[in-house]
Amino acid sequence: MSSSWNIGRIAGIPVRVHWTFLILIGFVVVGNAMEGQTPLTIAVNVLFVLALFGCVVLHEMGHALAARRFGVKTTDITLLPIGGIARLERIPENPVQELVIALAGPIVNFVIAGLILLAGISVPAAFHEPHFLLEGTFFTKLLSLNLFLGLFNLLPAFPMDGGRVLRALLALKYEYSEATRMAANVGQFMAILFAVVGLLRNPMLLLIALFVWVGAEAEATMVQQRVALKGVRVRDAMLTDYKTLSPDNSLGQAAELLLAGSQVDFPVLSDGRAVGVLGRADLFAGLSKGGTDARVSEYQKSDLGVVEADEPLVPAMTRLRAGEGPCLQVVEAGHPVGLLTLENIGEFLMVRSALAGASRGGRDSRAKSYAS
Repeated sequence: MSSSWNIGRIAGIPVRVHWTFLILIGFVVVGNAMEGQTPLTIAVNVLFVLALFGCVVLHEMGHALAARRFGVKTTDITLLPIGGIARLERIPENPVQELVIALAGPIVNFVIAGLILLAGISVPAAFHEPHFLLEGTFFTKLLSLNLFLGLFNLLPAFPMDGGRVLRALLALKYEYSEATRMAANVGQFMAILFAVVGLLRNPMLLLIALFVWVGAEAEATMVQQRVALKGVRVRDAMLTDYKTLSPDNSLGQAAELLLAGSQVDFPVLSDGRAVGVLGRADLFAGLSKGGTDARVSEYQKSDLGVVEADEPLVPAMTRLRAGEGPCLQVVEAGHPVGLLTLENIGEFLMVRSALAGASRGGRDSRAKSYAS
């Protein structure tokens, strides 16, 4: 079962809801029922949660439409119980562009709050009519929470928008990777403050502190990798010694290949063309259900992505991290020539790092000998 469901498109961008969102709705319903709330109150509170997450969608749409202005596509927007995520294909390294994209989301929340405030001023009865959404608390809470969302997201800490705003401002003066590390350090300092206050006052801040700390470190690591891989092509990091399967192969044959080496994901080729991939989990599930005589075609996944050998490596790595699949089939002139996995990219980075360390060590040794 997919972890999220597509509920439609806005401006051509798919909007998805993660299944855990249902837990939030269930928590609201059960919690209200245990407090003895009336069915009307429960329905209004559920409607409020949906309205709030509608504002979250608009927040993410602000990012997505601003990114589109600069030629950056948005893969999708996913709603989670803790908020929303707009998956951009890339974050522009132009500081002004990143600044505009980062600010667009909170600005949407402030605009929504302003519209609610104007509506309350011009039509005050709508906010105080006893039979209209529980005496107006619906709209006043929605106004307050939009202000909170806008301000909270402007905190200078990754992965909040404020962290990207800070990086964009720093990048006007410093190198992009250095600006990222500086912004990440500020974010982790804030995470420490959240943790201290959380220990003294509100345990919920401990979760926020962990979220901020991990997000800051992940952003810094990702940018370091992007910088290290700048100019690198897919062919430089692809796996060339790998095994493939055909749809007519048996799962027993696939199991033999799995046991014979370290490869865990096998491209499935038909007439030299990639038609799917059989992963280790799919193989085990197939063996459990159909035994060794079952065909690969019965259990393969059909979502094996393809990438050209001469394409830049960073976009391909982004595709893998976004969950496009466990691997990508590398092709040249339409013919498979390699396999790309995150594991192999990680090994490629480690080799480059080791070589760079050896090169620096050699230069240091020569410098010392010259000095002596």
